[in-house]
Amino acid sequence: MNHADLKSNRRILIIDDNPAIHEDFQKILCPANHRRPAVNQLAAALFDEAQPAAQLLHFELDSAYQGQEGLEKVQQALAENRPYAMAFVDVRMPPGWDGLETITRLWAVNPEIQIVVCTAYSDYSWDELQAKIGQPDNLVILKKPFDNMEVQQLALLLTRKWLLNVQASLNLAELKAMVEQRTAELVAVNKSLGASEERFAKAFHSSPVPSGIVTLPDRRFVDVNRPLAEIAGYSRDEMLGRTTTELFIWEKPELADTWFERLSRQDLVQDQEANIREQAGALHEVLVSLAPVTLANEPHVLLLAQDVSERMMLERQLRQAQKMEAIGQLAAGVAHDFNNILTVIQGHADLLAMTLETAAKEGESLDEITYASSRAATLIRQLLMFSRKQVMQFRHQNLNEILRNVLKMLERLVGEQVQIDFYPTEPLPSIHADNSMIEQIIVNLVVNARDAMAKGGKITITTSLEKVQRAPTPMDPEQRDGNYVCLTMRDNGSGMDAQILDRIFEPFFTTKPAGKGTGLGLSTVFGIVRQHHGWMEVKSKPDCGTTFRIFLAATPQPAEKSEVMVDAELCRGTETILVAEDEDALREMVVKTLEIQGYVVLEASSGAQAIDVWDNSSRSIDLLLTDMVMPGNIMGGELAARLQERSTSLKVIYMSGYSPGMAWHDLSVLEGRDFLPKPFSIGKLAQLVRERLDNPAKQN
Repeated sequence: MNHADLKSNRRILIIDDNPAIHEDFQKILCPANHRRPAVNQLAAALFDEAQPAAQLLHFELDSAYQGQEGLEKVQQALAENRPYAMAFVDVRMPPGWDGLETITRLWAVNPEIQIVVCTAYSDYSWDELQAKIGQPDNLVILKKPFDNMEVQQLALLLTRKWLLNVQASLNLAELKAMVEQRTAELVAVNKSLGASEERFAKAFHSSPVPSGIVTLPDRRFVDVNRPLAEIAGYSRDEMLGRTTTELFIWEKPELADTWFERLSRQDLVQDQEANIREQAGALHEVLVSLAPVTLANEPHVLLLAQDVSERMMLERQLRQAQKMEAIGQLAAGVAHDFNNILTVIQGHADLLAMTLETAAKEGESLDEITYASSRAATLIRQLLMFSRKQVMQFRHQNLNEILRNVLKMLERLVGEQVQIDFYPTEPLPSIHADNSMIEQIIVNLVVNARDAMAKGGKITITTSLEKVQRAPTPMDPEQRDGNYVCLTMRDNGSGMDAQILDRIFEPFFTTKPAGKGTGLGLSTVFGIVRQHHGWMEVKSKPDCGTTFRIFLAATPQPAEKSEVMVDAELCRGTETILVAEDEDALREMVVKTLEIQGYVVLEASSGAQAIDVWDNSSRSIDLLLTDMVMPGNIMGGELAARLQERSTSLKVIYMSGYSPGMAWHDLSVLEGRDFLPKPFSIGKLAQLVRERLDNPAKQN
């Protein structure tokens, strides 16, 4: 493959024995050809039907159902000079080769292909993978079930990485070939010395790789090309005749001494990692190669400094995405059980408070228990938000109205020393968003701004409608084209330097003193924004304040009126309620609460048991209160559907602390007032049960 053939390559091979997996990848990476009606509706709401999000991805997918078939396709692609940039490979593919054998054979014929290992099991540890296939830098592990956005990001990043690797190899190989050819010509043909040097100079100066020629042994530049002068921050004339030491080019000059010492021993000096410092102070990550050359019968050294800053940034972002996903999986794994425990604690505290006198001393302890459980629930909710696993209740919202509703609270939050100015754009289109999550974004950003202004200051909040048309960026790997509602929050606080800016969205990273923050504020904001299919932009300099801009897709739908659910006096009733919940302590607390209110309560610990209770009940059941995730094969959504087939008047309330095992089609039933997130108080439980019983039934 030469430069003429090299272009953006988005060919991806899926190797998996399960046809459903191939269909899933088609839906994720080629959504224009495989979209469900629900996805079409969401795309229309977010992009006004003009530019559906599915058209923003352009990948060419091929399928293979066994490892041997995958190898044949890779060989055929190479023969056609249209290689695959990457492959998603399943670990288990009976009866043929398994995933590791397939990967080994693929790399034997095409070492450049990027591999993503897909597995739902802990088949091999990372150490076992290294022992079997080495330690390549073009291997990533993807756990099933995978997140759609994660698959898209991997596809974008790894196809881009493949292109950068191929470009780098081609450029370096071509330049080395030129140098070798030139050296041979100088030795063999003295008569053509002038013409050869002219050809070398032309290749040298037209090369995209930053290059320079230095003398030996004093290492002074006798020539540099434009790319090297640019990353060093000097003009070509400023560099000629000076050494790298005089120019302060290397961040660590001792590395250069080591390279030249190795070159004097005729050792190979190739692809050495280093940082070139610009005259202004910025650093560029480069891979340095040195090659001896002879010019005018004098020894010289050709210095190649391939700029890999973009590639290294992509690799760091990939590692960061994997780290955040690992923490998110951990948080989501414990959230369901933890929220069940918190609901039991909070519920029994509420029940006990009902039996105590108002002035009882025990009431203070109950207040502390309720406050502590509320703090724990908030922490779990923040962890789920930044890991993008928090259940959302989306409605068409007006951002200006959300801001007006929280403005008074924000003013109390920041105190008298901080002034808040709000400049809304009117009229402003709606956004499809979760109201509480948008409020969480606003509060977190305002608290951060307040903490950055120890002596007081001003926070300016503005809203605007922006028309955006741009290609994917490293921080937002999606093409954006359409109208977006922009929330801008600017403060005149202490600001941040570049090193802090690089880490502000990392979970648990904080610059505040111990005990002053969890380090989840901005990572929570980042997770919420991504869940809303938006993106963030940040600008900040020390002593110059900070500006956050959040972009969310505008929708033509009018804003919906939101109803607020609050704790109220327990509402009573006499209807019959079936409670399906696998956590015994939680189920007992809910049953006890409902019985105190006068309801007749039947209970079950699983979906199958709930159906048996229904069949054996002599009473007509008016309401099903069910957990979304329960043991067995019948989840909450399926249970409701089966029972509503038997009684169309049955009303349903879903409870959930969220578990990653919950499928997305189950989450769709949680929209609206039918969903009770854990942990909840008995007041919210009583209010929602009464409201649901008093309203017409909805079909699941």
